[in-house]
Amino acid sequence: MTTNEYQVTGMTCGHCELSIREEVGEVAGVQDIAVSAKTGKLTVTGAVDDAQVLAAVKEAGYLAVRAA
Repeated sequence: MTTNEYQVTGMTCGHCELSIREEVGEVAGVQDIAVSAKTGKLTVTGAVDDAQVLAAVKEAGYLAVRAA
């Protein structure tokens, strides 16, 4: 199981966090999600493909990039 971190732009509140959590939670292989509007960070644990996570974030209405 791996943990990947992403930087998300556009999050400002708890509703933003919830929207991202719901979309990313539908990606196959996701075990755990931590998202913070305050820091702009999204952490996803599980066997997931970056492209699927980034697409889910985009579906929620936000942009994300994989953190270094």
